Amino acid sequence: MCGIIGYVGKRDLASVLVAGLERLSYRGYDSSGIAVISKGELSAWKSEGKVQRLIDRYIKSIKISNATVGIGHTRWATHGEPTDINAHPQLSSDQKIGLVHNGIIENFAFLKKNLQPRYLFKSETDSEVAAHLIEAEFHRTHSFLQAFQKTLSQLEGTYALAIISEHDPQTLFAARLGSPLIIGLGEDENFIASDLVALIPHTRNFIYLADNEWAIISASEVQVYDQAGNRVKKAIKHLKINDSDLHQPAKGHFPHYMLKEIFDQPEILKRILSTYTSDEVELRFKSLAAHTDPLKKCEKFLIQACGTSWHAGLVAKYWLEEFAHISTEVDISSEFRYRKILARNHDILLALSQSGETADTLAGIREVRKLYNKLPVISFINRSETTMEHESDAIIPSLAGTEIGVASTKNYIAQLGTLFLFALYLGQLKGILTAAKIAEYLRAFAMLPALINKILAYRKTIKAISSRYATDKGFLFIGRGMNYPNALEGALKLKEISYLYAAGYAAGELKHGPIALIDENMPVIALIPHTSNYSKMMNNLEEVRSRKGRIIAIVTEGDKDVTAIADTVIPIPAIIEELSPLLTIIPLQLFAYDIAVALDRDVDQPKNLAKSVTVE
Repeated sequence: MCGIIGYVGKRDLASVLVAGLERLSYRGYDSSGIAVISKGELSAWKSEGKVQRLIDRYIKSIKISNATVGIGHTRWATHGEPTDINAHPQLSSDQKIGLVHNGIIENFAFLKKNLQPRYLFKSETDSEVAAHLIEAEFHRTHSFLQAFQKTLSQLEGTYALAIISEHDPQTLFAARLGSPLIIGLGEDENFIASDLVALIPHTRNFIYLADNEWAIISASEVQVYDQAGNRVKKAIKHLKINDSDLHQPAKGHFPHYMLKEIFDQPEILKRILSTYTSDEVELRFKSLAAHTDPLKKCEKFLIQACGTSWHAGLVAKYWLEEFAHISTEVDISSEFRYRKILARNHDILLALSQSGETADTLAGIREVRKLYNKLPVISFINRSETTMEHESDAIIPSLAGTEIGVASTKNYIAQLGTLFLFALYLGQLKGILTAAKIAEYLRAFAMLPALINKILAYRKTIKAISSRYATDKGFLFIGRGMNYPNALEGALKLKEISYLYAAGYAAGELKHGPIALIDENMPVIALIPHTSNYSKMMNNLEEVRSRKGRIIAIVTEGDKDVTAIADTVIPIPAIIEELSPLLTIIPLQLFAYDIAVALDRDVDQPKNLAKSVTVE
């Protein structure tokens, strides 16, 4: 979602800030802006749209000399439309204070009411109230530091704040509560950002602000304080970063990152297999070495996740219950924390997140910590050095690599692959699966890269099929068993990037309502590989056919029965039922991609979406 970059030092400020914004842009945003203090005066430039629009409108033509400190922001709208005025930085009424903000100030309406009409509000944002509040407190205390502290004590909600002011033109002020903020340390210069990716071109040394901590950052010094104003001695984290981490992955010959990432999936599964097995024979999860006892004794898993990660959790439920005989509950994170969470001594929380910064999932972890302090938390995340990593007892990297496309593809397959091997590992640990059975599953898993490549070789065929349906206005996706979550995921992918209506259902639920939508104008995408639910799925296809619905079927190669009644079939290779979700998802990803391209959508950064959802 929103991204923050800040710098204090002697470099060319505009270059540092704009480069940071560009590195943050993968998160998804709708406007951007920067503010600097030059010769003691604050100036700001903001623009709706992409960072390039900000550059073209302002940055190319301005000359910033003797600038000492600056902040930048990419905004994903929560309060107020995506406009120039609502873009950050937000300024105080006297134009002497500028700030950028990630999060939501929940009591902004109350604060705004108290500040009006003495202070002029120009935007619709919740963030602007913080700038005016600092100004009001400065007029009262005549100390910018005291004004900053007093403002923090009045804000309710979540925030990562970076602030500059003419009252202290050599200094960055920063604060964190519920939204990530990282300080990058340099020589006679320092940085701040909401995402490590914006800092790694400049430094290898970092300080991670914790909740309720705030910082005073100059070019020569960083001071961190707690909520009570006590100086905090922070550990400096030194990261080893490869040269490849400094550059955004190239698209190569692919027109979009999303398509490249779909084609990356076979190699990702190879990497997962080699990492979590020994010679593809014995399962190994090094990060779980200290947790084998609670895993052996585990009686129930509580899985919580959002969006695509939630769908991965739904699939994992089948594997964990089948291989490890462990009862598993799967919740959407935004619902999980608001229900009565019932856990016992031998239960374990599993959190799934691509970014490791998903606000609702972090809130779920914190709620469990509050209720059951000793309950182990294991998180499956794709990004290292994240808030979720720091708040978990153990992490299992999903190993997808950097995913640029906002609509997740390769991280989904990575989560599925990692969760499958994790479930096998538990079956091995608890003595439920024999060595021979595990070897059988691992041999099947090792076949996946070649089988996915075979599906990807149907690329032109799937593209041609997609083009026939690009003018349709809505789609239903149906599946059963382990492929029901893929019906949800296929529908999500299509609506995310094409902006078309799409809904996924358990096929057995058709006659309980969704069947009312089916006629000749409603394509139905059915996941019907040869699994234990095959005959039931055939019955569902007959129900669709009898109501003149158009059927697009994902079938096992050579299936003549489905071919006889479906309008269109997309074949996939045969695989054991337990691994079928890792194949059925591939045509759905390609189908969504091709329809979105046909409709001329922004595939990699679809409207209104964010890669990292850092507000609840």
